[in-house]
Amino acid sequence: MNLLTTIPAFLLAIAILVVVHEYGHYWVARRCGVRVLRFSLGFGKPFWSRRDAHGTEWSVAPIPLGGYVSMLDEREGPVPPELLNEAFNTKPVGQRIAVVLAGPIANLLLAVLLYAGLAMVGSSVRIPLLVTPTAGSMAALAGVNGGERILAIGGRETPGWGDVRWELLRQLAGGRMPCL
Repeated sequence: MNLLTTIPAFLLAIAILVVVHEYGHYWVARRCGVRVLRFSLGFGKPFWSRRDAHGTEWSVAPIPLGGYVSMLDEREGPVPPELLNEAFNTKPVGQRIAVVLAGPIANLLLAVLLYAGLAMVGSSVRIPLLVTPTAGSMAALAGVNGGERILAIGGRETPGWGDVRWELLRQLAGGRMPCL
């Protein structure tokens, strides 16, 4: 992969992680009755923004190193008395903890869903087939013709090249690698 595809792929992955994380905070804050002022992907002066029916400004900013959810809070500035019940700092401790934990939990749920999806789709395994050895090499003298499939090493099945590598490592370690 070259730099022209690596950088955009990295920025896309970061954007997805940030949006999921910040949306976790946003979603729980709204359920707890906290007024959310801004949901931003990126930092700096927004180059795109819009307001929804709840008064939240949704924005995209040029510095793609994260994002944030800005909530109404007396510690950030004066809050009109009629909006005090919507300020983050006036909510019970349990609700504030829930809002703070919602971002990491959203990322954890994303990871679980992605891994579950990968498990359902499956993955391709390269079958361990031997190539034709050089004439006069140890493999040729041992009778390897090429095209043979490695089925097992030391009595352990090896359905893919990864399994072959781990089993060879186990053999090199004298079988003292029980976790592999």
